[in-house]
Amino acid sequence: MFRALRLAAVLMMLAACERSGARDPFFESRAPPGLASRFLAPEGWAWGAIRVGESPVQRYGVASPPGVPRGDVLIVPGYGETAEVWFETANDLTDAGLTVWVLDRAGQGGSGRFVGPRDLGHAPGFEPDVAALEALVTHVIRPAADRPLTILAHADGAAVALLAAERGLPLDRLALSAPRLAAPQARRAGFAAVERTLGLDRTPPVGWKPWRRDPSAAKSRTHLAAAWQLANPDLRMSGPSRGWERAFATASAAALKGVASVRAPVLELGRTSGQDPCPRLPRCRKSAAAAHEAAPHLADEPVRREWLAETVRFALDQPLSAGG
Repeated sequence: MFRALRLAAVLMMLAACERSGARDPFFESRAPPGLASRFLAPEGWAWGAIRVGESPVQRYGVASPPGVPRGDVLIVPGYGETAEVWFETANDLTDAGLTVWVLDRAGQGGSGRFVGPRDLGHAPGFEPDVAALEALVTHVIRPAADRPLTILAHADGAAVALLAAERGLPLDRLALSAPRLAAPQARRAGFAAVERTLGLDRTPPVGWKPWRRDPSAAKSRTHLAAAWQLANPDLRMSGPSRGWERAFATASAAALKGVASVRAPVLELGRTSGQDPCPRLPRCRKSAAAAHEAAPHLADEPVRREWLAETVRFALDQPLSAGG
């Protein structure tokens, strides 16, 4: 009886959040007070929006270097991250002469939501992310022969980038930063179909809690996400829904199945979680930089510096370090 009442309450909450406009995209975030300048948006940073089909509007940002760009880097964040968390890296990459793009994932960051509450990370599949990535590259970035394009995908963003590459996305290089792909799971297609029919895939799993302020949050690199989310309620993210977890497993399996078709050179940096795609990729090299880090872009120095240097060398098609 209690579980039935809880389910009814959750479904009512979802409906109320959808009516309240909690699904709308969010732009022009406010910087947390006192945040160091290196963590702020690069000079000239601009927001844009892209939408494919009936999927939510996805937010992206872009900044160019002061001089003639030497290439483009498109960042695909991991679960729960926003473009703001990547501002420091974007500053470093523009300083290296690269134009930087960051695409917020569907249902996350400043992008529109599939369902409410807004801090629940839900997606029925990774297809919207893949489609938006393809559209952003082909219709907005439009890679040129003299401006190589590197996709920098973090954590589960690796599944998105690999799927897009397998479909023939025009990219020159693919950097996987601490890639995370789900381990194989038993197929329960019938159960999944029942959950979707009842709307249970849009609900939080057991033990899920809404976003809460991190009392230890400081204006340092390791707490960037917490600081930006505290200052901007629309960016707040908690745990994923049942549907997102299933979508992640499905996308991981599909990405691993087709990796042999990825012809672009791939560099893997940071700690790998779940299944490792590198051994199955035709042209993949592992780097020793930040080898034990799950989020190298947020690691302490000098680990982050080594990760960044290796990433820049790769994007500029320069020789990698001997340990790479």
